[in-house]
Amino acid sequence: MEVQPFKDRITPRMLQSEPLRRCTLDECHGACCVFGVWVDTREVNDILSHANLIIPHMSAESRTPGEWFAPVEDQDKHSPTGKVIHTAVENHPQHYGGTACIFWRDDAKCALQVAAVANDLHPWRFKPYYCVIHPLDQDEQGRITLDETEELAKEPGSCLRPADNSIPLADTFADELRYLLGDKMYAAIRQAAGLPADGSE
Repeated sequence: MEVQPFKDRITPRMLQSEPLRRCTLDECHGACCVFGVWVDTREVNDILSHANLIIPHMSAESRTPGEWFAPVEDQDKHSPTGKVIHTAVENHPQHYGGTACIFWRDDAKCALQVAAVANDLHPWRFKPYYCVIHPLDQDEQGRITLDETEELAKEPGSCLRPADNSIPLADTFADELRYLLGDKMYAAIRQAAGLPADGSE
């Protein structure tokens, strides 16, 4: 029996192909940032400890690190520390839904990602896990999956758009899967999905 090292990390659905494509920033303008995001307390501390790198890329009115997170803590069994804090959310009439995460910028980019790139770091170095994984989700076992595809594809602010042809989810979410699971496990996922392990066509 073939051993699948990823079986506890992703659901079988992630090996399938579906008529979905990712949005682009020009289409959505960062609509997924509308309600902010839950952030593990360890990630919060990491972001705050690198505030000097992030502040120059924040909007002028949002450069006070003490205002970046809401003073409310919640429990999350899938989060590394088991505790999460929500990013602050601000009114932005020009943004989808009229609100946006405090790290959302007027150019629709994330200040955390812009700061990482500006400092020659991986673009997701400061991004919270739940930002990186979106629009993927986790099931009750903590496995990476994709839920409510039909609703997501219909939602104007979604990170997914209908596609003319079926595309392997392992391709659609290649960056996320490789970043979260590593090159070796991602190659195994591609192989199980009947795709070239190295990502070539």
